[in-house]
Amino acid sequence: MEQVSLKVHRDMLIVAQSIARESDITVGQLVRDLLAKEISRHKNARPPIRADEQLIAPLRARLAPLFAHSQSWQELQQRLHKLGYALHPAGGGLALHTYPTGERVCKASELGFSYARLVEKLQSGFPGHSHTWIEERVLNRQRNSSDSEFCVIDDDFPEL
Repeated sequence: MEQVSLKVHRDMLIVAQSIARESDITVGQLVRDLLAKEISRHKNARPPIRADEQLIAPLRARLAPLFAHSQSWQELQQRLHKLGYALHPAGGGLALHTYPTGERVCKASELGFSYARLVEKLQSGFPGHSHTWIEERVLNRQRNSSDSEFCVIDDDFPEL
């Protein structure tokens, strides 16, 4: 092991000593453990995969009519397949992949088609999507807004 010296504020050292004592380790071991965790986190962190806007704009224009005119998930997938694409669940949304090879192209939301809006339009969640709570939230919100009453008060009319 190499020896390293660090300068820290006295208050920080006092807290570090307290934490180390509670864990029955030295301050040096505490620092080594924290540094190892940070290195691991940094190495294993996945950078966000963002699609290039210059590639997305033409794709958005090409696929917009498919998303706009499809009345079901099945119909949307069939139309996408004809152009060499497919949707797949990805986290809390959807991702566009090439079809049939399955290479990820971009998130559907990057194309302007959020999962929540598609659920609202197609009145159901994407088949096999694990985040069923999104479908429930969107459709319940829609039901609740259509159940509310609308009342107009006009002061020009006398009460009956």
